[in-house]
Amino acid sequence: MHLVGSALPGTVAALAARRPGSPVPSDPDLLADYFSFRDFAHFIEVYATVNDLLTEEEDFRLLTHDLGRELARQHVRYAEVTVTPTMHMRRGVPVLAVLEGIEQGRREVAEQFGVQLRWCFDIPGEFGVDAGLETARVALTHRPDALVSFGLGGSEVGVPRAQFRDSFLIARVAGLHSVPHAGETTGPESIWSALYDLGAERIGHGTSAVADPGLVGYLRDHRIALEVCPTSNLRTGVVSGLDTHPVRQMLDEHLLVTINSDDPPMFGTDLTAEYVAVARLLDLSTGQIAALARNGVEASFADAPTKVRVTDEIERYVRAHRAPA
Repeated sequence: MHLVGSALPGTVAALAARRPGSPVPSDPDLLADYFSFRDFAHFIEVYATVNDLLTEEEDFRLLTHDLGRELARQHVRYAEVTVTPTMHMRRGVPVLAVLEGIEQGRREVAEQFGVQLRWCFDIPGEFGVDAGLETARVALTHRPDALVSFGLGGSEVGVPRAQFRDSFLIARVAGLHSVPHAGETTGPESIWSALYDLGAERIGHGTSAVADPGLVGYLRDHRIALEVCPTSNLRTGVVSGLDTHPVRQMLDEHLLVTINSDDPPMFGTDLTAEYVAVARLLDLSTGQIAALARNGVEASFADAPTKVRVTDEIERYVRAHRAPA
């Protein structure tokens, strides 16, 4: 999920009220209409207006704190959250305001809600190669303790993955994991590029992967996870309906599928709703739903004790809710 895209309606409205010139409504009840997206390009435009509301360290702390409270409500134990420092810096926000705000919020979330947050710094792809190198410099120069990965988001069309090879190389040499978006609004070729040019260990979305049997085999054999976000794909027009979403074929092909919420309030969803949607769509049993949760643990960059603890909790839940023979 993305930090800015996680902002709850009340948080967005409060921030908008402090920025009278913003097109973002300051009435939470009007945000649902504002978050009605014509297509993926329109979503990017709207996302940018919400991003523009964040200008001070306290804004980032508040956003992170509210995210942690919301995740705790859904019984989330661990989350890797995408932050795009360059988008804020290019609006004149000091990088330390961003980083100190999210880190303070992260510590509060761990203490108050028991949720572990880890960060992915991503490149806004539409801003080009310079933004990639700038993001890599921030990641290395101001690296927060909780930074685990390096990503690539934003528009895919007209934004080749390969142009960010040097940025990802810098990040990977520094020990960050590679998690670029690919194959969301483009074809399998962008996923291949993410794998070969960027060393991808997980693929954001990867919706078009099933169109290439060779790619499906590669992803399966190398246990490359796909961060599947069904409602996001529906709301941005990537798929025409949940019943046409390729998640069924992905699971039939035994791919490492994880279920994610992307930008939940913007899409009128949350992680629980995403699990429910997939479970209903595919008529999954409790054990099959738990398998998806275990996929999330496997594909995460959590440390070994955290993985063991969360996996054990999943197993205890399954035993407690196993249907009688």
